[in-house]
Amino acid sequence: MRRLLVVIFFLAILFPVMAQEDFYDIRKIQDIRILIHAKSWKQALDSVFTTSGGNDRLMCDIRINGQLIENVGIRYKGYSSVHLEDIKNPFNIDLAYTVKNNNYKGFTSLRLSNVNYDPSFIREALSYEIARKYMPASRANFANVYVNDTLLGLYSNVEAVNDRFILRYFPENKNSFIKGSPSTLEYPFGQNANLADTHGTDSTGYQPYYALESEYGWSDLYHFISVLNTQPDSAAQVLNIDRALWMHAFNYEVLNLDSYIGYSQNYYLYKDDNGIFNTIPWDMNMSFGSFRHSDGSTHFQGLTISQTKQLDPLGLMSFAVSPRPLVTNLFNNDTLKRMFLAHMRTIMEENISNNGYFIRGEFMQEVIDSAVKADTNKFYPYENFHENLLYTVGSSGSADEFPGIKDLMEARLTYLETYPGFTGAPVIWGAHYVPETPVRGNETSITVHATGAVRVFLGYRFHTFGAFTRMPMFDDGNHHDSLAGDGSFGATILLSGPVIQYYFYAENDSAGIFLPARAENEYYSIQPMILPGHVVLNELYAGNGDQSWIELLNTTTEPLNLLNMQLSDDPAIPGKWMLPDTILAAKHYLLINVSYSSEPEKLTAPLTLSASGGVMLLSNAEGRRIDSVSYARQVRGKSSGRYPNGYGSMMYMLPTMGSYNSMGTTPGNGFLLYPNPAGSVINIELMNHSGPVTVTIYSGLGKPVMQQNYAYATGHDAPVVQSIDVSVLGSGIYMVRVSSTGETTTKKLIIY
Repeated sequence: MRRLLVVIFFLAILFPVMAQEDFYDIRKIQDIRILIHAKSWKQALDSVFTTSGGNDRLMCDIRINGQLIENVGIRYKGYSSVHLEDIKNPFNIDLAYTVKNNNYKGFTSLRLSNVNYDPSFIREALSYEIARKYMPASRANFANVYVNDTLLGLYSNVEAVNDRFILRYFPENKNSFIKGSPSTLEYPFGQNANLADTHGTDSTGYQPYYALESEYGWSDLYHFISVLNTQPDSAAQVLNIDRALWMHAFNYEVLNLDSYIGYSQNYYLYKDDNGIFNTIPWDMNMSFGSFRHSDGSTHFQGLTISQTKQLDPLGLMSFAVSPRPLVTNLFNNDTLKRMFLAHMRTIMEENISNNGYFIRGEFMQEVIDSAVKADTNKFYPYENFHENLLYTVGSSGSADEFPGIKDLMEARLTYLETYPGFTGAPVIWGAHYVPETPVRGNETSITVHATGAVRVFLGYRFHTFGAFTRMPMFDDGNHHDSLAGDGSFGATILLSGPVIQYYFYAENDSAGIFLPARAENEYYSIQPMILPGHVVLNELYAGNGDQSWIELLNTTTEPLNLLNMQLSDDPAIPGKWMLPDTILAAKHYLLINVSYSSEPEKLTAPLTLSASGGVMLLSNAEGRRIDSVSYARQVRGKSSGRYPNGYGSMMYMLPTMGSYNSMGTTPGNGFLLYPNPAGSVINIELMNHSGPVTVTIYSGLGKPVMQQNYAYATGHDAPVVQSIDVSVLGSGIYMVRVSSTGETTTKKLIIY
């Protein structure tokens, strides 16, 4: 049986992150220099903040790691972190404020936090790093920020949750997108963005408490709130429940109370293509107990550090100062409550009990130590910087007392280790499935071993962006589960998609457990048999002195493992060469060099692409032929590729190695004209003409406006391309006529 693959939700294939990652690399301090041309930049920014409520922006330029970007918009970020008497305030910077394409490495927004509630400086970056293991969450690191070449200090540099962020986790970003961000924060008795249905039956009643981040969405938000409150048993129809459970588990684990728990704010909701909203956490600068103004429950008027250490994860079930349906209406279901506690236990085991959070915190502090020391505008003495990773600092008993992160987490660990629901979970292991290579349209049986379990569920889906379905598993001997009562649980599903992604959940009346532990954010994956049309021979190039190559295309929406797929240039030997363990991303291309390679690290097959033409065969790992192509005599400078891309017939084209086949150029009589529409240059490609060739361009009124003559000898084995500068012609529609001995061909040309 092929090995099971654990696939992480935020697949690297979904987003070209290599260059962008540098901007949020925790090992690198960014250099951000804001250039404000106003006579008194501080007074100008203060004025924007006070007169517009923080919504308008001031124009400025910015230099990020040496790259100058002009005409950007800047304002202060947030409300509670802004103090006009301070020089070091947080910034919200829109690089595309006036110029649509302005960006830095693809990013158009900067969120710079001034670290004014964190003597350790690392609460925000450390929290986001932990959260990203379990749910969509921003990347974060640090930046030295200057205004007009004067250092303001070291800031947290946090990735904005915007359209670009959404595309890292979802296939599109045009759906309803809401931020839980009340225009006026009301507490302790205000409801803020608590998702309760207490503001009437019209979406307009909810608009003061939420911010619309998309072009539409108010009616979707109201429908979501209505179902959550009045039909909680149907919440899965409008909410990614597991994602919400992870957010709650994270907030309670690392004591991030400036969230849905405390003031009912600082989260996003994005509606995916399945029609369900996904929660996304935001604003973690006061995590690890820095915010203690409220727990939303019995300590709604504030908590001491001691009370924070023993914050009850289910406290809102006993009392909530205002409704918290995203918690209470989910946790009324005992299974969801045990799932929530299982997620908390996973976060604890993977980050707290193994001291991982502290090791990462020490590393982050080492990276920024000299920058913190150089920050003359920091809000706490330098000696508090390292101390606060360990111990409580600040004014005892006040809001300016900040718990030591290690002291807080060790006490939290002690409290949670004996909390009901953290202990007594079943033991689960040994995932197995049959058949070894499932076939779409047929049944697949999946089993797992569990001891101490009363109930076992299989979560599964057939598409990376689909919603998981849960079904019960049985230990009755009738579900490919071996013998009844032997601890082997089985379930059978009908394979109706290009992949099976699945996980397990087991519980008893005390606790629950997931396999893999990070489900649904991580899961196991089974690749069904690759069938005709899933992977195609998309383009071939028989080099004349150049490297020859074959291009494969994965036409599906899922990554495919090509292990043991077979290529051959001889129908009598269909399995002539087998591919190694290779993942081909969805809608991506794989280049295979033929015969030799000057770069040994590249994939090379000992096959032949004949200049006189031939065949190429592709078979799946089971030896079933899934594609074959016949290619004609090769033309110098041309490849043979499918047009339209991925499914069309093979024809000559300009090589498009590793990319979309945008135009076939099968040579014959007449000529090819490209690009069309054109800008300043057109190409005339000639094949099989004889004698001199005349190219004449006519205006829309039929008047000749340009003419070129070319000598053209017969007997070419390759097309001849002539480039013509048409920049002197104005925009419009023209006709291009090519004449040679015995032949005249005319085509329309558009110049823009």
